[in-house]
This record gives sequence, structure tokens and C-alpha cells, in this order.
Amino acid sequence: MLPNPLITSSPERLGGTPVFAGTRVPVQGLIDYLEAGHPLDHFLDEFPSVSREHAVAVLELAKSALISPAA
Repeated sequence: MLPNPLITSSPERLGGTPVFAGTRVPVQGLIDYLEAGHPLDHFLDEFPSVSREHAVAVLELAKSALISPAA
């Protein structure tokens, strides 16, 4: 079951950096891994507190925020 919201931030946690809800793993870490050409599995191996479903849901959220529906 995925957390709702998927991403949280708090000034008390990593200075307000957006993290995967329920973890201390910055969302930027996932973006950095993928941008460097590493597979999602590499990120998941390094950060086992993030599930595949959670990572994919965050990527889908980012995708939907960036792509507007065709008019």
C-alpha cells in the first residue's frame, strides 16, 4: 500500500528536502540515479526503505505534473 501523500517535506527532516513519505530518502536521489544512467533497481538496492511501487508512483506523479493533456 502506498503512502498518501507520496512525497513529504519538513523543516525538521533534512532541512525541508522532499523525501519519499515514511523515509529519509530524498526524491532527488532517484532523479540523480536515473539521470546518471543507473537502472531503477540500482536505486532500490541502495535505498531498501523505498519500494518499487513507491518509486514508480513518484515518477508517475512527476510525469503527470510535467505533461499536460492534449487540447
